Amino acid sequence: MSRVAKSPISLPSGVTVKQDGQSLSVKGPKGELGMDIHPSVELSEEDSILTVKPLAEDKQSWAMAGTMRALVNNMITGVTQGFERKLQLIGVGYRAQAGGKALNLNLGFSHPIDYPVPEGISIATPSATEIVISGSDKQKVGQVAAEIRAFRPPEPYKGKGVRYDDEHVVRKEAKKK
Repeated sequence: MSRVAKSPISLPSGVTVKQDGQSLSVKGPKGELGMDIHPSVELSEEDSILTVKPLAEDKQSWAMAGTMRALVNNMITGVTQGFERKLQLIGVGYRAQAGGKALNLNLGFSHPIDYPVPEGISIATPSATEIVISGSDKQKVGQVAAEIRAFRPPEPYKGKGVRYDDEHVVRKEAKKK
């Protein structure tokens, strides 16, 4: 049995949840998100408290109920507070500049990289070597951060590249003669 699925979700003020069959939409001050609920899971709302329960009592249904509860909780957190991911550029001449609907990256290649910013995501560059990605959809924020990091992942010898703010790169020792 899933321990995650057993804990209820409290709805903050200003958040509305609509369920139409298997589709669920959550609307709040930072936007609106939608998702399809798995057929083996039931979602009920009473007194601004959401509960997720499996329709069957088998192990797989409980696991799916825990997953759906976590996804719905992330949607509610996203429309109230939003999510944020920070990246650092480490290397000589590595720069980032956010402008309009594109992020311009200089990562040591012979050409600059223009990354188009997806809908629902905002990218800010407080300094030339920092990137802050924010949005209401947790999955989309993480995907954009991973795509930007994939242009130049950190290498283990000098540590150069694009890394997450909280990432620790294990350094290797150079060859000895």
